[in-house]
Formats: sequence, C-alpha cells, structure tokens
Amino acid sequence: MSSTASDGPDSVGHVSQLAERLGYPADAKLLILSCDDLGSCHAANVGVYQAIRDGQATCASIMMPAPWARHAAAQYRPTDDIGVHLTLNAEHEMYRWGPLTHAPSLLSGEGGFPRTLDDLWEHADSEEVYRELKAQITRATAWGIDVTHLAPHLSAITLRPEFFDIYLDLAGEFQLPVRLPSTISAEQAGFPFRQLAADAGIVFPDHFDHDWRAGSRQRVNTALRNLKPGVTEVHVQPAIDTPEVHALTDNAARWIDDHIFVTVDASLPALIDEVGAVLIGYRQLRAAMRAG
Repeated sequence: MSSTASDGPDSVGHVSQLAERLGYPADAKLLILSCDDLGSCHAANVGVYQAIRDGQATCASIMMPAPWARHAAAQYRPTDDIGVHLTLNAEHEMYRWGPLTHAPSLLSGEGGFPRTLDDLWEHADSEEVYRELKAQITRATAWGIDVTHLAPHLSAITLRPEFFDIYLDLAGEFQLPVRLPSTISAEQAGFPFRQLAADAGIVFPDHFDHDWRAGSRQRVNTALRNLKPGVTEVHVQPAIDTPEVHALTDNAARWIDDHIFVTVDASLPALIDEVGAVLIGYRQLRAAMRAG
C-alpha cells in the first residue's frame, strides 16, 4: 500500500490511509517539524540539534557536501532523526561548497555547485546527479548516521522529470521516505510526481508547503491553524546567534528567530496542543515503508 494515490493534497481517504499505516486513527493530525540545512555552518549545527533535542522539532536533514557536515555527524546521537538534504546548489554568494564526486556538470563557473536552480538545470548531467546524490547518502551512513529520509535542498530534483526519476530510484534503493510538496499540482509541475512516487511504493507526507523564504514563524503558525488529518511536514531553519551566521547571510536574523521559535517560545507548543497535533518524525514513516 502506498502513502497516497492522488496528486491533490486534500484527499481525505488517502490521508486516512497513511495515518492508519502509522498506527494512528484515520482522522489524526500528525505533524513532522523538520529542520533544514544541518551541516551548513556551525551556528546551524548547534541550533538544529538544540531544536530537535530540547525544542519542538522532530527531525532534521544534513547537507553532506557542506563545510560543517563532518562536525554535524560528530555531534549525532542514535536517537536523532536525521535524513539527507540532497544538495546540488550552493546558494550563498561568499560561501561555497561543491560535489563529493567528480562531477564537472555540477560545477559553476566560480567554483562549487551553482547558486541557482536554473544554472544547475541548464547543464547538470543525470548520471553525475545520481552518482553525487548516492555518494551523499552513502557518506552519511559511513559517518554513522542512521539515515531516516531524503529531502532535496531547494527542491532541486523534485519538480524536474529528468531528475525526479533519480529521486525515486534512490528512495527505493535505500528504502527511505521522501519529502514531496503538496501545494503544487501535477498540472503545474508538468508530470504526476506524487502519483509516480506512490506507484513506486515510496512513502511521503500528505501535506508539505515548500516555501523556502527565510523566516518560518508565520508560515508554521498558518500551517498549524489549518492543519488537516494525515501527516503534515513543516520546516524551519534554526541557527544560533553568532558572528559566523551574520557574515554568511542577510537572512541570519530570520534563522535566529526560527531557533527561538522552536526552542524557547512558549507559543509554539501551546498552538500544537491547541490544534490537537501529534508530533512524529520521519523514522516512523521509514518503518512503515520498510514494513511494506
């Protein structure tokens, strides 16, 4: 049984199907609160681990090619729910990283991965994409991480048919659930990406809004107030307040607010309780997928 059989996000029957697969009532409101960009910098590593260990976050995903990935792996505990943030872009102007593998088509003219998706899509070779992303998953495992899921950085391979097949292949090969947007229809994407994943037996949350703008407070609050039955993933990007993160990005204040929001702000756990959400992680989705 696959997690869904529709590209639409509002199919109650399919939502109930996934909730029940996870051992919950059909009308349960299950919430994955995930942290992106573990490994991107020291401030993110500290912020993300605080968010999932002491805050409301339930899981995170690590960027294996990023400079602080080794530090993130060294801080990992077996109880942490960590996926691989499949990375093919380095979007920051003054902060670069590149592929783990020999992959000339994945390099920009200034060194490292391309900054933009358009630049990546213009020249990325599918075979090199597959080798690189497999290497990222394999390295995470080699560094001791019990990988629970896959989540592409900036949705680089999610909505491009030539790369989406790679996403499904890797999910099937490693038997891992994936992140898929629900706020984009098959017609908008140009192909039935959610149906293809369901047909391949890949498990994914019922609802996910892939709004990548920095600063998550308003988006998360809105998602919670409109929470539907089934599994909803919402993402944040927590980082602690350091000179490093301010030098890295103009978005530092928003990342720092994400950290405050999910660790010390009492309004978030109060809202989770108010809407009747049950916090879960991707490890539960992985168990359901591997159970077949």
